[in-house]
Amino acid sequence: MVEVQHLTKTFGTQAAVDDISFSVGKGEILGFLGPNGAGKSTTMKMALGYLPPSAGTIVVEGYDVQTAPLEVRRRVGYLPEHNPLYLDMYVHEYLEFIGSVHGLGGSALRQRVRQLVERVGLGREQNKLIGALSKGYRQRVGLAQALIHDPGVLILDEPTTGLDPNQIGEIRSLIRELGQDKTVIFSTHILPEVEALCSRAVIINRGRLVADSPVSELGARAAGETIIRAEFEQPIDVVLLLALPGIVAAEAEARGATYRIRARAGSDQRGAISRLAAAQGWVLLGLRQEEQSLEQVFQELTK
Repeated sequence: MVEVQHLTKTFGTQAAVDDISFSVGKGEILGFLGPNGAGKSTTMKMALGYLPPSAGTIVVEGYDVQTAPLEVRRRVGYLPEHNPLYLDMYVHEYLEFIGSVHGLGGSALRQRVRQLVERVGLGREQNKLIGALSKGYRQRVGLAQALIHDPGVLILDEPTTGLDPNQIGEIRSLIRELGQDKTVIFSTHILPEVEALCSRAVIINRGRLVADSPVSELGARAAGETIIRAEFEQPIDVVLLLALPGIVAAEAEARGATYRIRARAGSDQRGAISRLAAAQGWVLLGLRQEEQSLEQVFQELTK
């Protein structure tokens, strides 16, 4: 697992990462989100030992990044956003080279390369120069090199960049499979990817942690209120709606007798609204509670 405690990184007077704490367990895929400049890449570089923190600690599978950086690097696979590859090497040649850097060799290394080539969908491209590959296939090579030493922790920065929809589906399936027995930190700007893959999301903004929650609960926690839309046959007396406990505001929409009702988060007021309608003789045509999308939550938390 990965444990981040009170992590801080300053550059001069600017705090790029400001006292953030979170942990990720084995078998968990964590979505690590934030706008450009929020401190995501800085945090990941500190987790890999590329940057020293100004304060705080990062522990990867029991090893502190500052006191045992080589042990940490043996246990982490990393796919950076800008995937650095040797373009004049063949795919299988490059993967064998990366494997040798990690101490693999002989038949075990060749077998590992064959397995990964098939696993990430590079079978037809393995005998090509990397420079001749499309951007999507280069991403697959980058993912394969991150997996070559079978690490317990994967840090993936924008792993589906440049992939077509079919390739995205294949890589999603692979990441989901890897997340069953590895710790995966998955950074992306594509929010549907987080909803499709991640069990939990951490959002940082201006270096500070602004949310840490299961993806399914993030909307309710961040919103602070619930939105209900109620459609009636005829306009109603809004004052009676506002008298219900837990109702914060209610207003008619532009057309017809549809009302946007704001209620305190964590309280489902649909039953109370239905009972009020029955008591007042209002004909209720529709009643639904809306959930904020992850995109709306992200925008609200990172304004």
